[in-house]
Amino acid sequence: MTDNTHSLREAALVSKAWPHEEARKVLKRLGGNAPAKGYALFETGYGPSGLPHIGTFNEVLRTTMVRRAFEEICDIPTQLIAFSDDMDGLRKVPDNVPNQEMLREHLGKPLTAIPDPFGKFDSFAAHNNAMLREFLDRFGFEYDFRSSTEQYKSGAFDEQLRSVLRRYSAIMDIMLPTLRAERAATYSPVLPVSPKSGIVLQVPLEVVDAEAGIVRFEDEGETIEHNILSGGAKLQWKVDWAMRWVALDVDYEMYGKDLTDSGVQSGKIAQVLGGRKPEGLIYEMFLDEKGEKISKSKGNGLSLEEWLTYGSEESLAFYAYREPKSAKQLHIGVIPRAVDEYEQFRGNYASQPLDKQLGNPVHHIHAARGEAVPTQALPVSYGLLLNLVGVMGAEATAERVWAYLSNYVEGASEESYPQLAGLVGNALAYNRDFIAPTLKRRKPEENEARALAELDAQLGALSEDASAEDIQNIVYAIGKDPHYGFEQLRDWFKALYQTLLGADQGPRMGSFIALYGIENSRRLIAEALSDFE
Repeated sequence: MTDNTHSLREAALVSKAWPHEEARKVLKRLGGNAPAKGYALFETGYGPSGLPHIGTFNEVLRTTMVRRAFEEICDIPTQLIAFSDDMDGLRKVPDNVPNQEMLREHLGKPLTAIPDPFGKFDSFAAHNNAMLREFLDRFGFEYDFRSSTEQYKSGAFDEQLRSVLRRYSAIMDIMLPTLRAERAATYSPVLPVSPKSGIVLQVPLEVVDAEAGIVRFEDEGETIEHNILSGGAKLQWKVDWAMRWVALDVDYEMYGKDLTDSGVQSGKIAQVLGGRKPEGLIYEMFLDEKGEKISKSKGNGLSLEEWLTYGSEESLAFYAYREPKSAKQLHIGVIPRAVDEYEQFRGNYASQPLDKQLGNPVHHIHAARGEAVPTQALPVSYGLLLNLVGVMGAEATAERVWAYLSNYVEGASEESYPQLAGLVGNALAYNRDFIAPTLKRRKPEENEARALAELDAQLGALSEDASAEDIQNIVYAIGKDPHYGFEQLRDWFKALYQTLLGADQGPRMGSFIALYGIENSRRLIAEALSDFE
């Protein structure tokens, strides 16, 4: 072990960053040694009954962060399984997919047995699984994808299915007290796949021969005996969850707060099956703009594609990292701030001592991708970019934005600042779709007009290459001058934003004027003053 690695390990073992705290729970569980299977197993679960959303991605991201933190505190090998519960029966047609009538014809069947409504893959599950994997691959995650259908049909779960049948009564004793009377009357831990209709049945059944996997139940008015092994059935999801923990010997799996009670019940079932519940973090759910829980079937959350249209991959990871135990709204409006906060934390990283670096979100964001934290600082904030393209209006193009940037920052180009190149495209899209339709400059009040005239005069006395700091000092001085009647400095800034930019909030004006150019900025002031006249 090198000195640097030793120092990192020592710091990680006491780090208060939540991925390290979670990692230490796994290390304690294993007694500091590799388990019999040879590695610590991290798992994430995904139900492909609807299009994957950011909440799905975040669970893989956060689990990967814990996995990488675990690798920083010990030498035990690790593996991450991304498990798709794609043998589940489709209970409801999602609102945000085409060919809904076709899907209704297949309600109740395993997701892998339902045609793809998009017409691109062999099944609905295959389509949604592919979407998830595409994004996980794009972000650079290392994972082993497992399909529930493939696991059941291959016989990989057969021994655990026999174990469920052997302990059928004990499992029923755990589950029945948690169910309403109507549900309890038809509940079974095992969901046989009907040999007649192909539907995943929710019917009471009788165990005939646990070792052979034979059960008896009623199917379309006929009492039949059926073999549940090798794809003949799947388990109710709480039992399935517990069975998977035991079959795969899972050491860590996090889940949402809405599954807290389910986690307790599945933990008890895992004990009945001879295993134990994995370690894990219970995270708060993302909410939409209205404060409602995000749902795959409603499609009321952001899609992965939407976030990446308007913000960077790193900003998405940053938003996922922050305060996982606190509920957060997830909508278009949070993207700009997430981009700039990520950049601020990244800018601080290089100069921080090791213990502070381990508590910096960017350490875990880039560790999850298996890469070092980038050191190049961006010359402008995303907020400043948004204000620039907003003022440019219909003339805003990537080429024109780079023309301004090259005047503001020596040598600025898409080649020299590749990350900024992506943000320019994000800013143009965000402005087009959300800012431009709302911008409306107001007429200045009398005192504001006098202040704007003074700002124009002082800008006229500066050279075109005046620094952002010199310009900011002028802006401050005018706002503080009692002659212009601003009760607070923020009233002056708000006037600048509303009369020049058409928005209620805006950038540091010195930086904006330096970027947009003194002459261009004076033209904005002239337009505002002409409105006053």
